[in-house]
Amino acid sequence: MADSSTSSTSSTSQNASKTRKHSHFRAKIKVQNIQIVVRNLHQNNIKLSVKNLKRKQSNNTRLSDKMAARNQTKDLKCATHLLSDKFRNMTEEKKAIVRDLGFGGLMHVPPLRVDHQLLRELANNFKLGENRLKTGYGSFQITPKTIGDALGINATGNLFPEKVEYKQLSDDDKIIYRRFQGKTLKSLTDEMMEIGVGSEEERLMFKRIFILYIQMAFLLPTTINKISLVHLAPIFKMDGISERNWGGGHVLTFLIKGITDYQEKKKKAIDGCLFALMIIYFHLSENKGKKRAERPPKPWIANWTKEQLVERMTAEKEEILVSKHNMLLV
Repeated sequence: MADSSTSSTSSTSQNASKTRKHSHFRAKIKVQNIQIVVRNLHQNNIKLSVKNLKRKQSNNTRLSDKMAARNQTKDLKCATHLLSDKFRNMTEEKKAIVRDLGFGGLMHVPPLRVDHQLLRELANNFKLGENRLKTGYGSFQITPKTIGDALGINATGNLFPEKVEYKQLSDDDKIIYRRFQGKTLKSLTDEMMEIGVGSEEERLMFKRIFILYIQMAFLLPTTINKISLVHLAPIFKMDGISERNWGGGHVLTFLIKGITDYQEKKKKAIDGCLFALMIIYFHLSENKGKKRAERPPKPWIANWTKEQLVERMTAEKEEILVSKHNMLLV
C-alpha cells in the first residue's frame, strides 16, 4: 500500500512538472508571438509613416507646381492659346460675323507662351502722363492709332461709356444685363462656341457674347475671372459697334489704368492688353528708320509668325537677364 501511495505521489509530481513545463513553453511562445506582432506593427507603422511622408511630399510638390502655375498667370493674363484655338474651331459663318464686327485682325494672334518678364518690363518702362514707351531703340508714343494698327481694331469714332449704370438701362437691357451678370470667361467661351447663328436673334446674341469674350480673354483682361461693368458697357451699343473707338477709348484707357495701378498703387496684377504693347514695341523697333513704303502693312500682328515672336521674346529675355543695360531702359 505504501509503495502504491508513493508511486501515485511521484506520478502526480511528474505530471505537475510536465504541466508547468508546457505552461512555461506556451507562455514563452505567447511572449514570442506578442513580440513578433509588436515588431510587425512597429515595422508597419514605420512603413506607413514613410508612405505618408512620401505622399505628403508628393502633395506638396503638386501644390507647389499648381501655385507656380497659378502665380504665373495671376499677375498677367494673355490668353493667346484660347484666342487662337477658338478662332481655329469657329464656323465660317461665325468668323464672317467677327470680321463684320471689326475683329478679323485678331485671328492673326498665334498661340504663344508669352514671356511675363518681358511684359512686366514693358509696364515698368511705360511713362504715365506721356503715354510713351521708353526703350533702347528710342521713345515710342502709344496712341489709339498705334493700338488699332497693331491689332487691326478701329481706333476712331465715339467712345464707350466707362461702365454700365444699371438704373439707366431700359427694361429690355436690364434683362440682358442680368443674363450676363457674373458670367465667367469659361461659360462665355462655351456659349460662344455652342450657340447657332441661323436666325437674326441668334446672330445678335452671338455678337454680344463674342464682344464680352474678346474683352475678357484678350483686349481688356483682368485677374478677376468674372464679367465687370466695363466689359458689359459695349453690348448695349450694338448699333455701329464696329465704328466705335476700341483702340483708344477702350483698350488703351483700360491698359493705362492697369499700369497706373501697378506703378503707383504697387498692385501685383496688371490689368490690360500688354500683348498689344509688346507688338507695338516689336514692330516699331524692327522698322525704325524705314520709309513708309518699306514698312509692313496693317495689322502689325499679321506680319509676325509664331516662330518670329518666340525668337524675339527669347532675345529680349536674354538681354534682360544678362545685362543691366538691356533693350528696355528705365
